[in-house]
Amino acid sequence: MHPLSVLSLGIFVAGYITARWDLVTRLYELAIFAWDYGVVTRAAKGFALLTFVYLLIFIPVERLATKEANLRSADMPENDGLMRIFWPTDIQRSDLPGVVVGWRNSSLDVFVVAILDDVDVSTPPERQLSQQLTNKQAGHVEFALKIGTLFRNSPHPVNSIYERCGHGAMHVLGLTNPSDAVVLDPSLFVATTPAGVKAPRITCAKALSIQIILYDRPRPSRMQYISLNPISLALGNKEAPGLPPTEHMAEEEKQELKAKEQKRKLVEKLKLHTITKRNPSPKEKALPKIVNQINWSWELEQLLQKNISRIGTRPKRTLSVSERVVENVTTVRNFVWDLLILYVLPLIQWGFVYMLMGHRAVAEFLLQILEFRLKDNYLALKDISATAQQVEIRLQQFCYWPMQYTTLRQRKNDWESVTTSHPDYIRFYNSLWLVANDVIIGIALGSYIIDNAEWAASAISELLRVYTVEALQRSISWLMGWPAGLKLNEELALFLGDLFLWVIDYWSSELLRSELSEAIADSYMLDCIAALQPVLPHIIWFIGFSSFAGASMPIAMFSDLLSGLTIHIYSFYLASARIYHWQLTILISLFHLFRGKKHNVLRNRIDSCDYDLDQLLVGTILFTLLFFLLPTVVVFYLNFAVARMAIISFKAVFDTLLSCLNHFPLFALMLRVKDPRRLPGERRPLSQAVSFD
Repeated sequence: MHPLSVLSLGIFVAGYITARWDLVTRLYELAIFAWDYGVVTRAAKGFALLTFVYLLIFIPVERLATKEANLRSADMPENDGLMRIFWPTDIQRSDLPGVVVGWRNSSLDVFVVAILDDVDVSTPPERQLSQQLTNKQAGHVEFALKIGTLFRNSPHPVNSIYERCGHGAMHVLGLTNPSDAVVLDPSLFVATTPAGVKAPRITCAKALSIQIILYDRPRPSRMQYISLNPISLALGNKEAPGLPPTEHMAEEEKQELKAKEQKRKLVEKLKLHTITKRNPSPKEKALPKIVNQINWSWELEQLLQKNISRIGTRPKRTLSVSERVVENVTTVRNFVWDLLILYVLPLIQWGFVYMLMGHRAVAEFLLQILEFRLKDNYLALKDISATAQQVEIRLQQFCYWPMQYTTLRQRKNDWESVTTSHPDYIRFYNSLWLVANDVIIGIALGSYIIDNAEWAASAISELLRVYTVEALQRSISWLMGWPAGLKLNEELALFLGDLFLWVIDYWSSELLRSELSEAIADSYMLDCIAALQPVLPHIIWFIGFSSFAGASMPIAMFSDLLSGLTIHIYSFYLASARIYHWQLTILISLFHLFRGKKHNVLRNRIDSCDYDLDQLLVGTILFTLLFFLLPTVVVFYLNFAVARMAIISFKAVFDTLLSCLNHFPLFALMLRVKDPRRLPGERRPLSQAVSFD
């Protein structure tokens, strides 16, 4: 330390002692008292005793526990004496001697893929790579696995299999049904596979006990696989190309996305504050690798069994006459097919691509119209009309289908055991099935609507006249009196009732005034339903004709028709709700006035305030008037709120039907019934385990 720093520190300590001299004196007296009465001695003895116990007991126990835990965690899959063997239940069983081939995850953790029976070993290989194997069959198979003989004519690169299964090569794991004179490496096992027994009898010199885990192999050709997580059939949030992350979203969607992101971050923070955190064991860490090995086992066995005849030498012979004829015919057929692919297929492809591009351009233009907003907080056409929303769904499906189909076509460029495209396959065909069923149901529904358009129009007009005009008029007239004995303000009830009745009369006669003369309209005072009677059958016929595009279109149009014909109820609801809100807000403000408070708009809080006598007097008068007028406003608001809720209930039924027709997982449920292995749901035991010593 610098001398000046030491001097500064000394000056500071001296100054502090001088300023706190009384405190220093008391501390000195306390220290003398503790020394005289043996407090310091007893404390020193206790500290020495605790140090002695800690050094002799706690530190050695902690070191031993740490050492044992590290050794146990490091040697668990290797040196615990338990050998795990994953054995397929559908593997072929015979009494012939064979070689067991698979993955060696550790010296005592092996995964069986195939059994190669009756391997031809008439001539030994040029080089024997595995010097420890004394059995000729096992040596030839190990040599063939290392040089890739058993992977000849594979449709795709074998390196991708090694990467997904977590190993650089497959190995010989043991022998089946060998002779008694066979001498094996201690790491290899001997299995007896009688034809009638499901689990084999296995012995291994290196293992103290053996656990056989039987598993059912999924068939990649049927798109079967297992997974640690349930399959997700929902489409992810894909941002539009060329746009910032939330630029194409509405304000409500942005807020909802922001809230979801906030909740996700909170959940991630909560995971960091767990009380106990258990580290996964090595066997648990190896579980994803074992799942991949199970998914690839069927396809690997087919490839190995196909190339089993390549082990050893094979006599060569010339082709027979029939084989030469077949070869020539195949050559001519391939020549003609190559000409068609070279000249005709490109023309068809380009024509189809240009047609799709034209349809895509039209679809994108219509989507821009449906999603156009005058301002950010304004509603788009798809948010107002159910028909526009249904058209948008169909256009989006049309734009997404080519991309889904292209993704599915790319499956042929890789192994069938690759499961990344299976959810896309289910989503694609689920949407196709939904559209096909929608069109089939729509054709039947449209035929019925077109044949009964007159009857449907008259029934709809009668229902609307009775429930949207006459019932509303009767309820308003009832509220203008004393409903259920409730004494309302007569003047306000008459004013509101006359206002709403006048609007109903104007609404019910306005549509007819544009077609008939004013004298006829004034004389008959026909309502809107009567005015719609000449036009309504044509509207119903058009709705029935639109059902040939799917049953969802007439349902959406009926929902919009209901919204249009009940717009007067929606207007009444908005007006009464606004009046009720204003009155309730004023009453709350006047109540704060009586308490000597006021609402601070800038800080959004309630502050104290001193009011004059005239202000309190005016507030009392206004509060009394508004409080006695509140029941009258409430009953009118409840009347129109109930009517609005009834309409919303009908629209909810229509929306539920649309959701079922557009998003029901029909194809997934069919797969669940037909083949549950194509829809992995959760982590379960593979099949069963057989353990013996």
